[in-house]
Parts: sequence; C-alpha cells; structure tokens
Amino acid sequence: MATPPVAPPQAVAGGNFEAPPPPAMQPPGTDMTGICFRDQLWLNTYPLDRNLIFDYFALSPFYDWTCNNEQLRMRSIHPLDISELSKMTGIEYMLSEVMEPHLFVIRKQKRDSPEKVTPMLAYYILDGSIYQAPQLCNVFAARVGRALYYISKAFTTAASKLEKIGYVDTESESETIESKSSKETIDFKEVKRVDHILACLQRKLPPAPPPPPFPDGFVPPATTEAEKDPENQQAVEAQPPAVDPIIDQGPAKRMKF
Repeated sequence: MATPPVAPPQAVAGGNFEAPPPPAMQPPGTDMTGICFRDQLWLNTYPLDRNLIFDYFALSPFYDWTCNNEQLRMRSIHPLDISELSKMTGIEYMLSEVMEPHLFVIRKQKRDSPEKVTPMLAYYILDGSIYQAPQLCNVFAARVGRALYYISKAFTTAASKLEKIGYVDTESESETIESKSSKETIDFKEVKRVDHILACLQRKLPPAPPPPPFPDGFVPPATTEAEKDPENQQAVEAQPPAVDPIIDQGPAKRMKF
C-alpha cells in the first residue's frame, strides 16, 4: 500500500508562505494497477462525499498536478466545476459515478474542445481505498490467459489418463491374443478324423447326376464365346456401348423437375 505524501512544514519568512512541493509523478504509461492508496488519518477527519472526494484523491500518487482541476483549485474554484473545465483544454479529472459513501469513480480524460473529450484512465475509490482500474484489453488478456492455462491443464490431465488407459488396453489385448492363440491351436488328429468321416459319407452317397441338356433352339450368349476366344473378345470390347434409353432420350424428352 502506498503511503501518502508527507508535506513538510510550511516555512514563514517575511510573511511569505511556501507551498509544499507536489509528490513525484509517475512517468506516462506507468502501470499502477498493482498499488492502492489509503490515508486513514484523513478518513477519520473528513467524510467521504462528492464535495471532498477530489481533495482526497489529490493526495494519492495517481493525481496529476498539471491537470486543469489543479488550476481551478489554485483559483479557489471547485475542481470539479464542469462549467469552468469545459472552457479549458488539456488533462482533467471528472467524477463519473457516485455511490456515497462507499464508491466513487473518477475518470481521467483529455479535453480538446468543449464537446470533444478523450477518456484515458479510470480510478475508483472503494471504502476509502483508491485503485487504478485496469484497461479492458488487459482484462481480456488476463482472462484469456487464465482460460488457456486451465484448458491446457485439462488436456494434459486427460492425455495422462488416456495413456494409462492405453497401457491397460494393450495389456488386455495381448492377453486376449495369447488366449486366442492357445485356443486356436490346430489338432491334426482331429482334422484327420473329420476328413475320414467326410470321405465315408461321400462314398455312401450316390454320384451327382449329369446336368440337363440345353433346350432346342438355345443359343449360347456371345459373351461366353468371347471369353473362350481372345480374338473375339477383343472385337467385342471394341464395340461401342449400348444406347441408354433414359440418358440418351434427348433434351425434348427428358423430365423436368
């Protein structure tokens, strides 16, 4: 937790008051989402409301002392006066969301004209602690990285379990193959006995009758002759295919769907 900047005691010399020096500013682009600011002494002294919240925020290291709100404070004008801020250009802070006394959201933005404003960063004060809100791209990157981590971890666990199951399957398959090979061992005595029985049955059965003769006028198909004679087979293969009665009807006789 960041400690609040301690202002040195004001020196009085000849009636001139020296203002305390501002705390050291962080360089632009510094990621300050990992720190928070809290001043318990200030919280015990002043209430957290929309009128004093900016004074409390100005004590934190998130505050830019070159902003337009600081110029309004030096002119004894409320630093969140939108009527005065709209007349200026540059870096400014705006109170965007308020849920007194627990939550305050302050937006840092760059004003180019009374109508044109470019948001830069957001800060929120939750129960007296000031935080810098992370950018949306960083949130997405963190969530995607976390999801990828758990997905890769799940795949690694699943792969290790599948490897164990594979080892068990291979062992069981080898056992079944061995059992099958032991069961499928050929007994030649049994084979000879079966052959002897079949031969005895074949001798007891009458011989097969001859095939019936062809009827009168039967002409063997040309394919059988072509298969017997290689020369005729080449001649048959050279003939064009028969005309298909459906495909070769012509465009006028084809069915339309």
